[in-house]
Amino acid sequence: MRAEPPSIQWNVSIVSIRIAYSGLVLDELRYLVLIADAGTFTAAARAAHLSQPALSAAVRRLEDAMGARLLHRGPGGATLTAAGAALLPRARAALAAVEDGRRAVAEVESGEVGEVRLGAGATACTYLLPPVLAAYRKRWPGVLVKVREAFGDQLETMVTAGDIDLGIVTAPARKPPLRPFDWWRDDELIVVGAPGLAPRTAGWVTFADGSPVRGLLLARNPGAQIVMELGSIAAVKGNVRAGIGLALVSRAAVTVDLARGALVEVPLPWAPVVRRLALRHRGVDRLPPSAARLRELLLARPL
Repeated sequence: MRAEPPSIQWNVSIVSIRIAYSGLVLDELRYLVLIADAGTFTAAARAAHLSQPALSAAVRRLEDAMGARLLHRGPGGATLTAAGAALLPRARAALAAVEDGRRAVAEVESGEVGEVRLGAGATACTYLLPPVLAAYRKRWPGVLVKVREAFGDQLETMVTAGDIDLGIVTAPARKPPLRPFDWWRDDELIVVGAPGLAPRTAGWVTFADGSPVRGLLLARNPGAQIVMELGSIAAVKGNVRAGIGLALVSRAAVTVDLARGALVEVPLPWAPVVRRLALRHRGVDRLPPSAARLRELLLARPL
């Protein structure tokens, strides 16, 4: 009879999860995540390339190890129990930690070859990051850089789930923040409009709901009439240049437009607005080598 391997301990944020280790425990956690995301055993089994009975057996093993029922099974699909809901984010983090370890080992073994995954908002992706990423690529040309554009809440979710290594987000008001952050730089937001536009009667062009910039606009000007929602900083600037309305944007995004006279800065009592940008991650010790080097380079750049 095969002896059981010793138990192992996963440290996830400040919570330690102790689970009985078997050769399939990571697969079992992965299957739980698949079921939660897919909503049915059938869809999850298809994604995992398993038969449905095999997937059900894996879930039962995980439930036995945890000592609790994790899923409600019904004709409408599968839903998490309270215990399953408590385990799910920790299962995601545990799987992400293992992936971090795999990538770190692979990068050490392969030398300068690796991958770094970065997420940021539209302004940072378009105007603030390119000089830093160009310098990074020059120093480490063998590293693949993946950049994803998203809003702050989405970036938080992606960092927590391990989908990205670093996220550039608006810094939290809480000091110190509850999660790992590095203060990065200040970003001055100004109000701009087309030359000749009457500010008192103009509406606002801004990003979709969930954008931190939109949130700052409404916090400073609760009565702002939003006349257009767009998904990119380039689209916002283009429509403001056409005279559709005013916009609250980063000064870094409109330097050329202001110099050319295509846009003008509109003085308002509550503007400019300065927001602090930070690097969000799951802990410096969890960053693979390529991501750790990018973090160091970002923090070394002058603000």
